[in-house]
Amino acid sequence: MSTDSFRKMRSGGGSLAERQLSRSGTVENTSDGGRPSSAGTGTNRGQGPSKKPARRRNISERNRPLWMLIPGGLLMLVIIVVPLILGIYMSTLNLDQYSLRKWISAPFIGVENFVEALTDSPLLHSVWLSVSYSLIAMVVTLPLGIAAAVATQNAFKGRALIRSIFLIPYVLPAFVVATVWRTMFQPGGVVDSVLGGIGIEAGLWLNGPQTYWTLILVQIWASWPFIYLLALSGLQSVDHEVHEASALDGALWWNKLRYVIFPYLKGPLSLAFLIGMLHHINNFTLPFVLFGVPAPSDVEVLPILTYVTSFQSFRFGLSAAMAFVSLVLIAIPLFIYLRAVKLDDAETPGGKK
Repeated sequence: MSTDSFRKMRSGGGSLAERQLSRSGTVENTSDGGRPSSAGTGTNRGQGPSKKPARRRNISERNRPLWMLIPGGLLMLVIIVVPLILGIYMSTLNLDQYSLRKWISAPFIGVENFVEALTDSPLLHSVWLSVSYSLIAMVVTLPLGIAAAVATQNAFKGRALIRSIFLIPYVLPAFVVATVWRTMFQPGGVVDSVLGGIGIEAGLWLNGPQTYWTLILVQIWASWPFIYLLALSGLQSVDHEVHEASALDGALWWNKLRYVIFPYLKGPLSLAFLIGMLHHINNFTLPFVLFGVPAPSDVEVLPILTYVTSFQSFRFGLSAAMAFVSLVLIAIPLFIYLRAVKLDDAETPGGKK
C-alpha cells in the first residue's frame, strides 16, 4: 500500500478497528426499535435509572407527616368537631325535658334561643361576672408570680424547698382547693376566727354580697403559681452576660427589671395572661364546689348559668345557645393573641411577610 493510500484511509474515518467500534456502538444504541438507548453513553448510564427513585423518595418523605396526622385528626373530629356541630344544631331546637326523648324531631325555632339568651336571661350578667373576676384575678396574680419568680431565680440555701411550696396550690385539684376553702369560709370557721382575733367583724362569705370577692380570693390563691412557673421559665432564658453588663453599668434594681428582665418576660407573660383568662372564664369546678347550685347571683358565672339552665331548668336548647356564646367569647381574645403573634413574627428579620 502506498503512502497516499494510507493517508486517504486515515483521513476518511480512522482505522478499521475504530470504524468497527463506532459501528458496534451505533448498533447498540439503536437496538431498541431504532431509538437511542439511555445506556449508550456513560452520562446517561449514571443519571437515567436514578432519577425516578429519587423523586419517589422525596414525595414519600414530603407526604409522610400528613399520614401521621390522620389519627390525631380523626380524634379531634370525633371529640371536638362533631360535638360542636351537634351543639350548634341543638341551639336551634326547642329542646327541653318533653322533647328530649326524640330530640332530632324537636321543633326548629332558629335563633329564638339566642334572642332569649341575650334578652330574657341573665346571660349578659354572667358574661360580665366571668370577664370581670377573671381580669381582676389575673391583674393580681401577675405581680405575685413575677415577684416569686424573681425571688427564687438565684441560687440560695433551701431554694428547692421554697419552689416546691410555691407549687402546692397549682398541683392540688380544683375540687380539693374549693372544698378546703369552703370549710375555712364556713360561719365560725378558720377565717372568721382569725379575723375575729384581730378585731374584724366577719360576714357571710359563701352566701351574700361578699361571695364575689370570695371567688376572686380563692381563684388568686389557686392560679398564681401558674404565672410563677411561666415567669420563672422566662427568667431562665435571660443571658448571663446581660446580667453582668447591667451590673458593670451600675444599673439599679428597678431599671434592671424594667429594661433587662421584663423584655424577656413579654412573651411568656402574654401567653400566661391569655391562658389564665380563658381558664378562669371556663372554670366550673371551683365555683360549683365552693358555692353549690343554685349559686348566689353575684357568682353565677357563665359555666354555672349554663349548667343550671341545662340540668335544673331542663332548657337544653337554651343552654346550648349559651354555650355557643361562651365559645365566641373565648375565641375573641384567642384570635387577638394569635394575630399579635403573627404580626410579631412578620416584623422579625427572619419572619414571613
